[in-house]
Amino acid sequence: MIKGVKFASVPVTDQDRALEFYTKKLGFRVITDSPFDGAQRWIELGIPRAETKIVLFTAPGQERLIGGFMNVTFMSDDVETTARVMKEKGVEFVQDPRKADWGTSAIFKDPDGNQFVLSTP
Repeated sequence: MIKGVKFASVPVTDQDRALEFYTKKLGFRVITDSPFDGAQRWIELGIPRAETKIVLFTAPGQERLIGGFMNVTFMSDDVETTARVMKEKGVEFVQDPRKADWGTSAIFKDPDGNQFVLSTP
């Protein structure tokens, strides 16, 4: 049976720039950074206190996916504080934290324009 999500792939144009963003600004840690196909590396990142990983990799022929809204939602117990800290580190938000009946959410983007939701659990 399925046990969980191993990783979500984030398509990027510049793996070095993306690696710096995800590690320095979001606090992810490098699990794997290995050559893959001569053109890219397989960069797998761990999220603090989470089992799911993020992979900075663009599958051949999938370049059109770079810079869009990603079907990935990150969670934080305190979205407003997390968003403030992320902004202080230079992360750009396209939607500031908003409260709703179900919780709080915000939307930020990476250097390639990939957009992610940040939400309460």
